[in-house]
Amino acid sequence: MKKRVTIFALLLVSALVMLAGCGKSGASGSEDKDTFTVGLEAGYAPFNWSQKSDANGAVKIKGSKEYAGGYDVEMAKKLADKMGKELVVVKTEWDGLVPALNSGKIDAIVAGMSPTAERKKAIDFSDNYYKSDLVMVVKKGGKYEGAKSIQDFKGAKVTAQLNTFHYSVIDQIKGVSKETAMDNFPAMRVALQSGIIDGYVSERPEAVSASTANDDFAMVEFNEGFKTSEDDTAIAVGVEKGSDLTEEINKALKDISEDERTEIMDQAIKNQPAEQ
Repeated sequence: MKKRVTIFALLLVSALVMLAGCGKSGASGSEDKDTFTVGLEAGYAPFNWSQKSDANGAVKIKGSKEYAGGYDVEMAKKLADKMGKELVVVKTEWDGLVPALNSGKIDAIVAGMSPTAERKKAIDFSDNYYKSDLVMVVKKGGKYEGAKSIQDFKGAKVTAQLNTFHYSVIDQIKGVSKETAMDNFPAMRVALQSGIIDGYVSERPEAVSASTANDDFAMVEFNEGFKTSEDDTAIAVGVEKGSDLTEEINKALKDISEDERTEIMDQAIKNQPAEQ
């Protein structure tokens, strides 16, 4: 009898340990139903950036003394509020966003990300929450400031961010000197300022941000621009394949009007820190 009791007790303890272990492994941000944990690079003004304080509604970055601000952050705040959740921001390198999402470290990507066909193979996307045309950022007063067509950049040294469709469209420029892709926009701004490149491909809000922050920069909009698909120039929230969050996010997005979204972007451009 004692032997049977002992065996039963051991089995019970083992079961409890296994249950405890399962609960612990699932305690990531994505398993917390009361939080909305989003990933962004905090280096793509005016969509997202990092700053030293909570000025203008910036949100504390998890595990950091810095705060995240920008259009994406404001949209994430609204989404979290409408879903009845607390927003948590995780600063993640661009290339690490999709892996972070699929590993459960974050619930969603709210980082100025376009729902391209290639990305849709790995993750799902919400409805679009912004749309913008592609432009070029160049030196003010330089030979390319007056460009009207992308073909005016023949012979120019042009780049874009690594692992974005921005980099692939450079191939549409005949005779361009396609430079090595760069990790982030701050790096491209430094390269442009120093003359390493003649221009970089960007979306209009970032270009407005760049030219606002630096008087030496100018934004070039084209009469004959890059050929892109609607998904390429749109921006949406990235979520895991089959996630229930897609429906929740889409429902929340419907409550944010186009006028309100435009107002949020205009304010983000005004609020960006000078160093961004």
